Amino acid sequence: MDFKREWKPLLLILSVFLLCYFLPVDQERFTSSIIESFHLVKWYAREHVILCLIPAFFIAGAIGIFISKQAVLQLLGPKANKIIAYSVASVSGSVLAVCSCTILPLFSGIYRMGAGIGPATAFLYAGPAINILSIILTARILGFELGIARAVCAIVFSIVIGLIMYLLFKSEEENREMPIQQFDEKTKPFWQIGLFFIAMIAILIFANWG
Repeated sequence: MDFKREWKPLLLILSVFLLCYFLPVDQERFTSSIIESFHLVKWYAREHVILCLIPAFFIAGAIGIFISKQAVLQLLGPKANKIIAYSVASVSGSVLAVCSCTILPLFSGIYRMGAGIGPATAFLYAGPAINILSIILTARILGFELGIARAVCAIVFSIVIGLIMYLLFKSEEENREMPIQQFDEKTKPFWQIGLFFIAMIAILIFANWG
């Protein structure tokens, strides 16, 4: 038997056995925590997934279909003006009431459309912190100064982190293949596109408000 190869599976089996053997199932705190975890999963599936994640995925899909690739490249692309790109990315999440997980589909959507890794990361970082509801709630509870400080720091740090990501992945960004636009945006009237985005954003905002 090759002990050097077999000791890791043996250690894993022994660890699982000891964990099962010493489970404190007779303690009320342990059993109540298990039940509460299932309550939390139920709440997450009912409210967060349906009212937050699903609209976020629809918005991300709509970005890939309705938004012109040329517009994304012009504002947020790797070769776009850095001042405009990072300024737009750091404040564009202000109209969305999103959390750190809901922002991920939106980040993926703009990145797949051709946004640079730096501006996309700035949007990813600032989105959950810069939305209007969070700023108002912070200012209302903790004071006006802290509300302003949160907004300013979220914008500044998102730009700094975006620039760091750009420097770290600069070579990959230069060799990155841009996606091909496969949708004729003239087939859908502008009011339908706008109405769709407004409906999805309204669901996000009022769901989090509630």
